[in-house]
Amino acid sequence: MVIGVPKEIKNNEFRVGLTPGSVREFVSAGHTVLVEQSAGVGSSFPDEMYVAAGAQIVATADEVFERAEMIVKVKEPQAVEIARLRPGQILYTYLHLAPDLPQTEGLVKSGAVCIAYETVELANGTLPLLAPMSEVAGRMAAVVGAEYLQKPRGGRGVLIGGVPGVLPANVVILGAGVVGINALYMAVGMGANVTVMDVNLDRLRYIDELWGNRVRTLYSNAHNIEEAVYAADLVIGAVLLPGARTPWLVTKDMLPNMKPGSVVVDVSVDQGGCIETTKPTTHADPTYFVDGVLHYGVANMPGAVPNTSTLALNNATLRYGLALANKGWRQAVIDDAALAKGVNVLDGKVTYKPVADAHGMDYTPLEELLA
Repeated sequence: MVIGVPKEIKNNEFRVGLTPGSVREFVSAGHTVLVEQSAGVGSSFPDEMYVAAGAQIVATADEVFERAEMIVKVKEPQAVEIARLRPGQILYTYLHLAPDLPQTEGLVKSGAVCIAYETVELANGTLPLLAPMSEVAGRMAAVVGAEYLQKPRGGRGVLIGGVPGVLPANVVILGAGVVGINALYMAVGMGANVTVMDVNLDRLRYIDELWGNRVRTLYSNAHNIEEAVYAADLVIGAVLLPGARTPWLVTKDMLPNMKPGSVVVDVSVDQGGCIETTKPTTHADPTYFVDGVLHYGVANMPGAVPNTSTLALNNATLRYGLALANKGWRQAVIDDAALAKGVNVLDGKVTYKPVADAHGMDYTPLEELLA
């Protein structure tokens, strides 16, 4: 199979679909890998490393899309990239379609085989291709929040860990999944006063077993959310419904009751966000105020640490990517139920129900198209 790796074009996105190490694995398996010139430079992988791994460097994205049978990316395709897709071509990347009707409609029109990293799901409910970036984003959320609490960055002027004689910041984490646990790990390490909220009591028990009375756990309901958020200096949104739009847990009506200069970092923004007033922002223009609360809504947070992020992502995606290349997409998804759940759009049909439901579109079970 011919594998294509275009350069990412989303604002300040420096990650790349394949590392040189992953390229070597594809080439060793008998495949051809085309890498757009300078695609890996932002992740500290120069073209020479790809050539040494066996890749062919091509001058333009147009050539990558034209020649490749499978496109491997990181972020969802932008409009110009969707226009380059063709029927039957495999697109293997993060898609986050539920809050993005134009992208969904574009992929349906393309006729491509669109496989989303974020909906590949194991039998135990875990999301192996989302987890690495959730780990990075969760850890970054606490660091970013600590930075924006500083007065010159627009925050309340609070040091997250406090000092002797001065209380630390109150950090509230909404969600105890992969993002929430990693945000907790960093916030506790920085000395914050941390409260974690979730509806899953087993996750709260797990946190209590690990951190004991160093961390407060609260069941997530409207009353508890209000009390916690009103006392917070930093709120981290870490809620996920796989492949579906995230529910609002913090509403616009709640913001006037929050501390002036408090900060919200909504990691779930790429699925719609769990804070009503959150909107996607970029690394170039990451923040804005609503009712005196500083909002950080960068939808590709791990793109700020592209070397770490690309390596972590490839550790998870390579196995499935090789299966797609070695077997062809049809046999690969027949053989692997987890990978089959990653197929969001196929032959002009939406094959992932939460995406169809989010947009009021027709849903076609994958099994019907495979048959």
